[in-house]
Amino acid sequence: MFDSTALLQQRFAALRTRAEFFSLRHVRQSSQHLAVRKNIAEPPSLSLDEGVMITVRVNGVEAYAATGDLSVRGLQQALERAERQAGAIAAHALLDLHQHPVSSARSDYLSPDVQTAFPSIAQCYQLLADESASVPDDPRLVSWYAGLSVTDVEQIYLNSAGAQIRQAQRFVFPGLSVTAFDGSDSQTRSLGRDNFGQQGGVDVIERCGIIGAGRQVADQALQLLLAPNAPQGPRDLLLTPDQMMLQIHESIGHPLELDRILGDERNYAGTSFVKVEDFGHLHYGSPLLNVTFDPDIPHELASYAHDDDGTAASKQWLIRDGVLVRPLGGALSQYRSGMDGVANSRASSWNRAPIDRMANLNIEPGEHSQAQLIAGIEHGILMSTNRSWSIDDARNKFQFGCEWGQLIENGELKGVVKNPNYRGISASFWKNLRAVGDTSTLQVLGTPNCGKGEPNQVIRVGHASPSCVFSQIDVFGGDA
Repeated sequence: MFDSTALLQQRFAALRTRAEFFSLRHVRQSSQHLAVRKNIAEPPSLSLDEGVMITVRVNGVEAYAATGDLSVRGLQQALERAERQAGAIAAHALLDLHQHPVSSARSDYLSPDVQTAFPSIAQCYQLLADESASVPDDPRLVSWYAGLSVTDVEQIYLNSAGAQIRQAQRFVFPGLSVTAFDGSDSQTRSLGRDNFGQQGGVDVIERCGIIGAGRQVADQALQLLLAPNAPQGPRDLLLTPDQMMLQIHESIGHPLELDRILGDERNYAGTSFVKVEDFGHLHYGSPLLNVTFDPDIPHELASYAHDDDGTAASKQWLIRDGVLVRPLGGALSQYRSGMDGVANSRASSWNRAPIDRMANLNIEPGEHSQAQLIAGIEHGILMSTNRSWSIDDARNKFQFGCEWGQLIENGELKGVVKNPNYRGISASFWKNLRAVGDTSTLQVLGTPNCGKGEPNQVIRVGHASPSCVFSQIDVFGGDA
């Protein structure tokens, strides 16, 4: 992967400013998206984006300006725009940042296998074509898709305190889906796509499991066509990791972002049912609930050594034995609130400023195998793979729908049901956590499209989770 550190250092050293502190964050991103739909290759979607964000602190006021002109002249002009902006907002500034600490860290973070060449576009198309061709010839199978997105990102952070942080990362998103239609109903079964992404190389495709999965995914879509609707009423609910990731994301991740707890997001992405005074006291879930911010799992999407403000990242407990202990707040939110947080100040690109974002947000594994989880359920339902979701602006009341359901009776998996849905309230849902799967049930997953911020920022988020069982959850089907 291209390393532009030396060139940027030279240009950064040539900049002149009256600011007491300034920084440069350079991002170079190249992406490719390939797809084969119904055995026909779609044209590749290729993109390259590069630019710099300059941040200055003048008389305790911070401002920033972005530019795609990476010459010394272009960087100097951006720096001067940021200085003027700092002067213009000084009379309205809500914070004095004179004492806000800055980073002087030096590090180099690389994704696993990022320096190993990825298969060529032709090779990737062949892999997708082979998987597409494996879907059976059945008139009820009306659409199918095999896709692969790969993004390479190099980010370099330099500042006037001596920081020099480089991160070179590759993000891989394989996916497969099949849709069946019988004239009156359609059902889709998918694997990967928006809920499986990792850092790494071609090994990510192998871990996703889409190779050789076309026939099985198609068969499950057909099973759903023939299945009855999911039943209605309270049942124990077994969620597999690919649905747990959405449950974690929406009802733990967003509510714990400190900027929205402090009120920053309320006119766009919403607020949170969590209050500042809840930390250290609130029983967020049952004693089985243990949630961590963990940037140290190499293949997880949001693993990194430092966040985009240069703060060193390390594993931190957010919820321990069910008790809420720490928010998802970066350095600025910590400075504002006086609370401990985590290194999760992140930006989606060079033309966006870092804000509090969930990163790798994981549930720590428990003690039960998948078979043991099922055996412990007398009257329940298993649900996998999200297909719809709705949650209020405080991230409290929610309703989620899944692609796949199977009834559980007297400790055994029974028939398939379609259109399985469940609903609850975040503040009480996690208190119904009754059993947590062990490491054999755990999967490292992630999404490429978490949105937040004004202007909007779409960012990658990782979630590792075991399977989990919840007691007496309100479930319903498509005819409820």
